[in-house]
Amino acid sequence: MRSPRDFFKPLAVGAPDPIHEIPFRPSRVIHFFPPANAKMVAKLPDIIPTVDILLGNLEDAVPMSEKEAARAGLVEVGRTIDMGNTQLWTRVNSLDSPWGLDDLVTLVTEIGDKLDVIMIPKVEGPEDIHYVDRLLAQLEAKAGLKKPLLVHAILETARGVANIEAICGASPRMQGLSLGPADLAANRRMKTTRVGGGHPDYLVRADPNAANPDAVRPTYQQDLWHYTIARMVDACATFGLLPFYGPFGDIKDVVACEDQFRNAYLLGCVGAWSLHPVQIDIAKRVFSPRPSDVAQAQRVIDAMGDGTGAIMLDGKMEDDASVKQCKVVVELARQLASRDPELAASYGF
Repeated sequence: MRSPRDFFKPLAVGAPDPIHEIPFRPSRVIHFFPPANAKMVAKLPDIIPTVDILLGNLEDAVPMSEKEAARAGLVEVGRTIDMGNTQLWTRVNSLDSPWGLDDLVTLVTEIGDKLDVIMIPKVEGPEDIHYVDRLLAQLEAKAGLKKPLLVHAILETARGVANIEAICGASPRMQGLSLGPADLAANRRMKTTRVGGGHPDYLVRADPNAANPDAVRPTYQQDLWHYTIARMVDACATFGLLPFYGPFGDIKDVVACEDQFRNAYLLGCVGAWSLHPVQIDIAKRVFSPRPSDVAQAQRVIDAMGDGTGAIMLDGKMEDDASVKQCKVVVELARQLASRDPELAASYGF
């Protein structure tokens, strides 16, 4: 067990000091792109201004024959393309794969100064984060980096969910968590072949109609991921990390995608993954507070004065807890508005 006094000391001689607080930048959408695909890379200058986070994907969806080309392609992107205010992330291959180590060594030593966050798939316990933590410190020292790279873990196994608090507290590098519903469903032996979203068989049924027992009883589809998202949000809030909803695989079903993203937003997630450009605007819209919500939140804050006591506003009781809730909405709106002039105008800032 490490002493608390040592927790914020570098793990390698010459490595940068760990950060004490995770910086919150607009993070509504993490847009994935395949670095080995020249056509997709050519479109990046147009995509970059529209997203908060651009992620070079080296893991799933990259064939084994293209792993090294994807890694080299991401290095080239980091060296040659101006990211502006958009964060550059990567998802490396899993730690038990033949490519994970080379991904980390190559990316940190060659474009470590361009990367913000490294996403680690299939994290199962704090030991995975400890390994990455020490290795990154050594590589940062070797590369002469001035700021530490942050780590984002994907929850894709039942063991990872069971160890979620230990994972969050494993390193000051921990930036956040994402839900990986497809791998998690397989690991749990869930009987769904969908990538995120609900399932028509996961439902509750209304009670029988006493006056008409043969009447059709309404059914209501439920959210397969409610428990896991809520637990992820609680763990992230406890340790000061950022929770994200992961992929929604049915690209054509934009309605269900928006519903799933909004569920995650309401529960406390700060953003979601985008697998296709059509999902970018959905994520940005959902994870930005509605102007009407911002206006009402500011109205409550103004009416509460010093934030203590209780008042009646439009027939509803508002108190200090209400002000705290409203400040969450207004502060998020101001952070997003600082990057998005159109959003700022809609909020009246």
